[in-house]
Amino acid sequence: MKLGILSRKASLYSTSRLVDAAKERGHDVRVVDYLRCVMNIASHRPRVMYQDDQLDCDVVIPRIGASNTFYGTAVVRQFEMMDVLTANSSVSISRSRDKLRSLQILSREGIGMPVTGFAHSPKDIQGIIDLVGGAPLVVKLLEGTQGVGVVLAETGKAAESVISAFRNLDANILVQEFIKEAGGEDIRAFVLGDKVVASMLRQGPPGEFRSNLHRGGKATKVKLTPEERSCAKRAAKALGLRVAGVDMLRSNHGPLIMEVNSSPGLEGIEQSTGVDVASQIIIHLEKRHAEKRKRDAEGKKSRVEG
Repeated sequence: MKLGILSRKASLYSTSRLVDAAKERGHDVRVVDYLRCVMNIASHRPRVMYQDDQLDCDVVIPRIGASNTFYGTAVVRQFEMMDVLTANSSVSISRSRDKLRSLQILSREGIGMPVTGFAHSPKDIQGIIDLVGGAPLVVKLLEGTQGVGVVLAETGKAAESVISAFRNLDANILVQEFIKEAGGEDIRAFVLGDKVVASMLRQGPPGEFRSNLHRGGKATKVKLTPEERSCAKRAAKALGLRVAGVDMLRSNHGPLIMEVNSSPGLEGIEQSTGVDVASQIIIHLEKRHAEKRKRDAEGKKSRVEG
C-alpha cells in the first residue's frame, strides 16, 4: 500500500510508531503535514498537493489535532473525494470532536453515559445544576482536550461560580454528574473495527479527579468486562469510527462513556499493555484496503458487462 499519515510532526510517538509498523510490513509510507496540504477542488479531478507534489495514496491515516479539526477534516474529505481509503472518515472525526454532538448521538443509541446538561443562558444555571443531580458536578469546556477546561465543582455555590464565569466568557460548556465511585480512574479501550485490541486503566495523581496521562496520571493493563467491551464497540460504531479510543468510567450502574477519541495516542496504551497497537492498525487497514479493491474490481466488471 501507498500509505499517507496526516500528522504535524513525524517525530511524535504515535506517528513514528505507525511509520515503523508500516515499513516493517513492506508498505510505502509518507508523513504529510496536513496544514501544508493544498486542495485542488476541480470537477472530476480533485487533488491534494503537498510540497509541489500531487499526493498519490491508497490509504491515509488522519492524526488530526483538536485545534486543527476544521482544516484537517477538509483534507481528509478531499482524499475521500479522490476515492482514497481513510482510517476514519471526515464525518466521524467531526462527530467525535464535537462533544455535545457525540453525546447526543450516544444518547440516541441508548449507550450509557453520565447525566449531562447543556444550556445557553446564564439565567438557567440553577436549572442545569438540578438537572444533573446537584453538586458535586463536573463542568467541561466543549473545546477542551486532555483534561484542560474540566473543573470539579464540589458545592452548589462553587458550581454556580464556575458555570457563571465560563458563560460570561461566552464559552460553551457541558455540566455532568460526578461519578464518585470511579475514584479518579477511567478506562481507555482501543477499538479497531469491531474489536477491542487493547485496554488500560488510568489513575489520576493524588488529589486529582482527572486521569489524563498528560496530567501525571498512571496507566496499567486492565481486563474489560463483557459489558465494557460491548459498550466501547457500540460507542465507536455509533460515531462511525473504525479506529477509536473510547474513554469510560466504572459506575455502580455499569460502564459510562465519557469521550470517544478519533486520534487516540499510542504511547500510553502500548507501554501499559505491551500490545503492538501500531501494527494492529496497519493490519486492520490492509484488510480494509483488500476489501475495497475487491469491491472496486467487482463494480468495474459489473459496469463493463452491463
